[in-house]
Amino acid sequence: MEFLYPPTIDHRLAPSPDVKGKPSLWKTPEFRFYLLAFIVVVPWMIKTSIDLSSTESINYPKYSRLLSKGWITERVDNSDAQYRFFRDNLHLLLALMVVHVVVRRLVTATLHCSRLNFDFFFGFVFAFAVHGVNVVKIMGHVLICFTLVRLFKGNKTLATIVLWGYGIGSLFINSNYRTYPLGSILPVLSFVDTGFKGIVARWDVFYNFTLLRVLSFNLDYINALYPVKDTEKPRSSEFQRVNGNLPLEDYSLKHYFAYLFYAPLFIAGPILTFNDYVKQSRSTLPSINKKTIVNYTVLFSVCVLNMELILHFIHVNAITKTRAWEGDTPFQISMIGLVNLNIIWLKLLIPWRLFRLWALLDGIDPPENMIRCVDNNYSALAFWKGWHRSYNKFVVKYVYIPLGGASNRILASLAVFTFVAIWHDIELRLLFWGWLIVLFLLPEYFISNHFRQYESQWWYRHVCAIGGVVNIWLMMVANLYGFALGHDGIKKLFGEMFSTWNGFGFLILANISLFIAVQVMFEIREEEKRHGIDLKC
Repeated sequence: MEFLYPPTIDHRLAPSPDVKGKPSLWKTPEFRFYLLAFIVVVPWMIKTSIDLSSTESINYPKYSRLLSKGWITERVDNSDAQYRFFRDNLHLLLALMVVHVVVRRLVTATLHCSRLNFDFFFGFVFAFAVHGVNVVKIMGHVLICFTLVRLFKGNKTLATIVLWGYGIGSLFINSNYRTYPLGSILPVLSFVDTGFKGIVARWDVFYNFTLLRVLSFNLDYINALYPVKDTEKPRSSEFQRVNGNLPLEDYSLKHYFAYLFYAPLFIAGPILTFNDYVKQSRSTLPSINKKTIVNYTVLFSVCVLNMELILHFIHVNAITKTRAWEGDTPFQISMIGLVNLNIIWLKLLIPWRLFRLWALLDGIDPPENMIRCVDNNYSALAFWKGWHRSYNKFVVKYVYIPLGGASNRILASLAVFTFVAIWHDIELRLLFWGWLIVLFLLPEYFISNHFRQYESQWWYRHVCAIGGVVNIWLMMVANLYGFALGHDGIKKLFGEMFSTWNGFGFLILANISLFIAVQVMFEIREEEKRHGIDLKC
C-alpha cells in the first residue's frame, strides 16, 4: 500500500524532523471500540447504498431509463454528463498522453530542441485542437494582460491593480460576450465566427484555468522587477522554485505561451506557477523517477476502478436526477447524498490525477490537488486547504499573503473567497456563498484559538470532536443542498429526521457515528505526525 503514503503521492508532503505526534491511542480500549463500530457501520452503509440500486427496489423503474450497459454488472450509472464525457474519451486521452511524451522526447533528443521551445510549438497545436479558432479569443485576453503589465511596469502597485482588474474583467467579458460575432467588429476576424471550434467549443470554461497561469506569469514578472531580499532562514527547495525570481529575459512572450498552453496542465491543471514551471523545465526534479511514476499510475488506476465499482453497483446519480427516493428512510436518503458527494469528489480527483500523471511522465511535477479523501474531513478550514490544493496554494501566494495574510485575516479572506466565487462563475449567489464561507470559517478560527490553551486537558479532544461533528453537518448540508439532494431532498431528509421516531433515532446514531469518525480522523493525523508528516488539513 506504499502508493497511499503521502510522500509517495507528492514529494512536497515529505516528513520533517520538526513534526512530532502524541502517543498512539490505537490499542486503547476506546479505539478498540471505535474499530468495532467501523467494522459494523461501514459495511452497513455500503450494503444500504447497494440495496437502493437493486432491481427489486420500488423506485428502480423511475430511474432505470438513465442506466447504460455495464462491463462489471449488467447496468452502469453513466448519467452524469461531465464524467460521461471524460469516461467515454479516456482511451483517447491516454493515447494522446503517450503520443505527446514520445514525440517530445524524440524531438528534444534528435533536433536538440529545448523543452520550452517544444512546449511553445506543441502547445499551440494542442490548444487549437481543443478550442479551434476560439484560441484567437484566448490570445486576445492573454496578450492584453501581457501588454498592460509592460506598460505600467514602472509602478508595481499600479501594474498589479491593472493586471487583476483586467483579469477579473475578462471573466465578465466572457460571461456576457463569449459568442459575440467578432466579424461584426472587424471583418478580418469573421473566420473566428464560422471556423472550426475544436473538440471543446466552450473555450470560456477552461479559460478560467488559463487566467490563473496568466496571473502567475505576470505577477512573477512584477515581483522579479521589484525583488525583495529574503533575510529569513533557508527555505525549502519548493519555496525557492516558486518564489525565487528568474532573470528578466525569461519572462518572454515565447515562454509565456509555452507555459499557458503546456498540454498536460492546459485543460484543468493542477496549477503550477510560472517560476516553478521554467525551473523544472530546465532541471528535472529528483522526485520524478520510475518508482514515483509506477506508484502514481497504480494510485490513479485504483481511483478509476473505485469509481467504476460505485457507478456499477450504486446508482445514486440516476436516483438523484429523477428524485426516486419515495418511501426511503432518513438513513437511506443520507446514503444517497453521501455517495453522491463521493462521486463528485472522484469525478474531480480522477481527471486531476490523470493530468498530473501526464505531467510526471513528461518530467514536470505539479502539486497534488487532493490529499485527503472527502470523507476524512472535520474542519471547514482544513477541507479548504486539502480540496483543490494547487488552487489554494495559488490564492495564498498571489492574494492572501500580498493582502497581509494572518495579520489582516478577515480582509484577506474576504478577498480570497470573493475571487474564488467570481472565478468559479459570475453569479451573485456565488458571491454570497464566498462571503458566507468567511462567516462560517471565522467562528471555527476564533474558537480553535481560544480552546487551544486547554489542549492538555483530558476533555479537550472530546470537545473538539463534538465541534467536528457540528462542522461535518454544516459542510454536508451545504454540499448536499448544492450538489446532491437539492431543495426537495434536503426538505424530505430533515422532515423525516425531526418528525418521526425513526428519523430521530437515525439522528442520534448518526451523531454518535460522526463523533467516532472524527476521533479516528484526529488519530490518523497524529499517526502521520508520528512519522514526521503534517499535511495541515
